[in-house]
Amino acid sequence: MSAFIIEGGHKLQGEITPQGAKNEALQVLCATLLTSDPVRIKNIPDISDVNNQIVLLQDLGVKVTKNGPSDYTFQADNVNIAYSESDEFLTRCSKLRGSIMFVGPMLARFGKAAVAKPGGDKIGRRRLDTHFLGMLKLGAQFEHDTERGVFSIKADKLTGTYMLLDEASVTGTANIIMASVLAEGTTTIYNAACEPYIQQLCHLLNAMGANISGIASNLITIVGMKSLHGADHHILPDMIEVGSFIGMSAMVGNGVRIKNVSYRDLGIIPYTFRRLGITVEHDGDDIFIPAHDHYEIDSFLDGSFMTISDAPWPGLTPDLLSVLLVVSTQAKGSVLIHQKMFESRLFFVDKLIDMGAQIILCDPHRAVVVGHDKQIALRASRMTSPDIRAGIALLIAALGATGTSRIENIGQIDRGYQDIEGRLNALGAHIRRED
Repeated sequence: MSAFIIEGGHKLQGEITPQGAKNEALQVLCATLLTSDPVRIKNIPDISDVNNQIVLLQDLGVKVTKNGPSDYTFQADNVNIAYSESDEFLTRCSKLRGSIMFVGPMLARFGKAAVAKPGGDKIGRRRLDTHFLGMLKLGAQFEHDTERGVFSIKADKLTGTYMLLDEASVTGTANIIMASVLAEGTTTIYNAACEPYIQQLCHLLNAMGANISGIASNLITIVGMKSLHGADHHILPDMIEVGSFIGMSAMVGNGVRIKNVSYRDLGIIPYTFRRLGITVEHDGDDIFIPAHDHYEIDSFLDGSFMTISDAPWPGLTPDLLSVLLVVSTQAKGSVLIHQKMFESRLFFVDKLIDMGAQIILCDPHRAVVVGHDKQIALRASRMTSPDIRAGIALLIAALGATGTSRIENIGQIDRGYQDIEGRLNALGAHIRRED
């Protein structure tokens, strides 16, 4: 198992460019199954989750051509339907949560799909009801083989309809949209997720010949088409990586410029860091974070205690709460971090407490952080990364700690962050990978 050895206390300085958005990549890769024509996708991040998704597409018979770094062409003109239902393929899909989004395109184009319960981060329950209820609304039938742990879904044809989603699930919305673009008639999805990743998926599908309106809202209308064709697409920069860089630049930086962030697609993220007292300078399409000897947590207008919580877009993404929590440990003041959407995502804070952070874990969803105002540095420690976002938060903590830390199970970090040690070492960090 690989580990990072991090020598803390070194200031970061210079320029860094975020990778392509992981969550968008997993969606648009699945969309290539909707046509037999070539689909070219640029700015694909070189991370394990995305690379594994590409391998799964190849195993299905999709032709994959690498045009250059982060630039691929996909052609699904000879998909092996039988293999998509095999135990071997389904077992491999179960290890990658993004594989659930094969269902919509496969059902729409080939009339059937199968999926095993997907893996991913161990951050609590992540139910699939929204996906399957949407497919049922479109006219599909499904069976659950409890012995194999496999869901089989079939439909002679899909018919457009109105549906109100029980939750604004991002992957559920993506799956239903991809199933609806080839359905007969018009589909209306209310309470749809509207994250930039979903917007980007809709833009790609429209470029492929789909008819989707209401993009960027929670009411999406899709007029089904007979078929789709090829297109070109460019993935947005990863907003979670941008937020991670903002946090670490404030905590251990000496002036860091984050390049080409697609600022308009960051939503409330810069504002949230500013509520922690962090200076976030917007310059063109870059963000500059100056050196911070001190940053003070804001309070609400009535003087009440600052609370930061996650919510569906345009609210704050839950993927950044781990970063905001660790950055708060060196702020002046106190903040309540309220993780509403997943019940196991705050359990990594015991590792920060061992490093000297002042954190009270109230329950699985809430933690109060009392900042050190950079007067007391965290202590180096030996840790294990439980998931992608907790992993990057622990890495930030180690960068600011006194001494040398070790983070085990960094395969979790590799799932979401491309060559993170190489890019941070170029800014002045001292991170060594040990296999």
